[in-house]
Amino acid sequence: MKDLFNKAKAVLPNSYSVYSNFKVAAALRLKNGEIITGVNVENASFGLTNCAERSALFTAYSQGYRKEDIKEMLITTEQTELISPCGACRQVMRELMPDDAKVHMTTVDGKTKTVENKDLLPFAFTENDL
Repeated sequence: MKDLFNKAKAVLPNSYSVYSNFKVAAALRLKNGEIITGVNVENASFGLTNCAERSALFTAYSQGYRKEDIKEMLITTEQTELISPCGACRQVMRELMPDDAKVHMTTVDGKTKTVENKDLLPFAFTENDL
């Protein structure tokens, strides 16, 4: 997991968070070992902001990877307290990642809490509801 943390921490400065000044980075490990990163990208129209978790997932999907290719995700910030994905990210993660994928939430100094993806949004609206 240290490699995921180092990759996420390395891209944290790439965050475009000029409005909130709240940098977030995510590192997604695929089952083939590849790591894909993402950062939050804000917009003056706040609803159009994209979170780091979704940036990483959308990049993976844009490269042809799918749910079954994803093993785990790590999320970090510059904060000393743990943060968790927002509701929109939880919904997207639930659909685009396996239920049993590990989600590691870390602080700037490496304190970590790990849960399974399905535990972040237990009553998610999924493709099975359509």
